[in-house]
Amino acid sequence: MLRAYPEFAAVVAAAIVGLSVQRPLAWADRHNGINILLAILVLSTAVTVDAGAFGALRSSRWRLLASLALGITVLPALSWAVAQIVPAGALRQGVMVVGLAPCEIASVATTRMARGQPALSAVVLVGSTVLAVALAGPILSLEAAGVAVHPAHIISNLALVVALPLAAGIALRARWPVVRRAEPVSNAVATAAVALLVALIAAQVHLGLDYLSVLGASLLFLGATAALGWVLGLRTPLTVGVALLLTTSMRDFAIAAGLATAAFGAAAAAPLGLYGIVVLVWGTAVAGALRARGAGP
Repeated sequence: MLRAYPEFAAVVAAAIVGLSVQRPLAWADRHNGINILLAILVLSTAVTVDAGAFGALRSSRWRLLASLALGITVLPALSWAVAQIVPAGALRQGVMVVGLAPCEIASVATTRMARGQPALSAVVLVGSTVLAVALAGPILSLEAAGVAVHPAHIISNLALVVALPLAAGIALRARWPVVRRAEPVSNAVATAAVALLVALIAAQVHLGLDYLSVLGASLLFLGATAALGWVLGLRTPLTVGVALLLTTSMRDFAIAAGLATAAFGAAAAAPLGLYGIVVLVWGTAVAGALRARGAGP
């Protein structure tokens, strides 16, 4: 099975390494390792996206808008609900924030791996990020009285990690045709970046009995969001359905951790590492399964 799904195999191996060899990987994380890998991942994925593909999204605009609306209304309520099975305190607060995060940056790469429409995933990424930055604070103030979020740092970080690499990659592909012939290299770089990202996330996780409820809540949230993504993709071309499934079911653990820290303190970010592992393992497994079924061209 693992040979049939190389990205999934790489991510599983990386998770095992990260959980086993934590100290040197934790050092890399403290020195912006996650942000660097995310920027590399966005750039390597963006160079495989044809700028002309964005024009073809007009036929999917209502599904796209529905995805964005769902992400900022239903998903925050879902994460609040599943967080109630986690004991009160920092762990519950961290899980509660997951639904406020935009779609996972890596979902653009996993959509590409699954031969879906990465252009659609890129638009959902940008749109959901803007909505999260604008509305996360007010929504959190409703869910937890007295909470205030000041997202200035998150905005500047996303500009460096998402906006600039995404624009640069699409521009490089449009400007130099030779970039288009390097797609196999770009795909390999994206897979390596996802695997290293999982290793760095796993290095932050210190498993204990308290985390069993976090794992249960993460799986419940993942199952619910995957079901919603599947419903959004009904009666659409498979490539569109793939993008909607992955962007809906994969929420960004790093941005969620930033929101949790800003709202509740650093301890609330602790459970987001475990969620990050779960969601990236899920994304690469789904990508491998869908690709094996022949999704996309």
